[in-house]
Amino acid sequence: MLLNIPPAHAAGSNTVNVQVNDDLLHFPDAKPFLDKNNRTQVPIRIVSEKMGYSVSAAPVGNEVKITIQNDVRKVVLQTGQDHAEVNGESVPIDTKAVVTQGRAYVPVRFISESFDTVVKWDSKNELAIVNADGKDHAPILIQKDDTDVLINSAKKYVGIAYKWGGTSPNGFDCSGFVQFVYKLQSITLPRTSNNMLTSSGTKVFKPEIGDLVFFSDNKKAPATHVGIFVGDGKFISSTTSSGVRVDVLTSGYWGNRYFAAKRIL
Repeated sequence: MLLNIPPAHAAGSNTVNVQVNDDLLHFPDAKPFLDKNNRTQVPIRIVSEKMGYSVSAAPVGNEVKITIQNDVRKVVLQTGQDHAEVNGESVPIDTKAVVTQGRAYVPVRFISESFDTVVKWDSKNELAIVNADGKDHAPILIQKDDTDVLINSAKKYVGIAYKWGGTSPNGFDCSGFVQFVYKLQSITLPRTSNNMLTSSGTKVFKPEIGDLVFFSDNKKAPATHVGIFVGDGKFISSTTSSGVRVDVLTSGYWGNRYFAAKRIL
């Protein structure tokens, strides 16, 4: 939800993740964060619509009035205030919704619980898990300590032949290979290398083990090739010449084409 109003608050520095049922949400620009009351604030439209609610907003001075509803419940709240209306009844909020960088953020726990939805906090992954379907869901983020699992899985497929459009061990193209390896860890990525670049993860200057690395002939978007950084200055990918193989990231052919890295884990 992007509104042309000046920011009245500043976001916290602790970026967190949000999972709805078994889907890890991707926030292309405005990220969830922990506020000073240790509550998870989320950009409201992406989360609400994923939970099956409709949402609307209107500026009120430097604040925003937000309405979230489904067939049986209507929640109305305003950023900067410590209460909301749930089906017309005033309900206190233990942390305020805020406006920052022109976007409205709402505490995900208050919204979820207003609709009788359970939210769990997974501190190891800094992950808010919203059980919107009423079932209990395990965290789907890979632990940072488990990146070796990802890399070991990827290396099992060294030597598998390249196949245009391939997404299985019968043959991989570059993005099909990356998508397949991450899917083994219950993480869903877009189908193409450029979509991975534009809509997945967080851009990083220096890749670490498990990060995606991107290439193109002119060293800028759109990406035409993607691989997974495996450490020691190397990455693994499915190449048209040799299939799945490990190469040096910053020298020779690949060094002349490498231009970006994104962190998914």
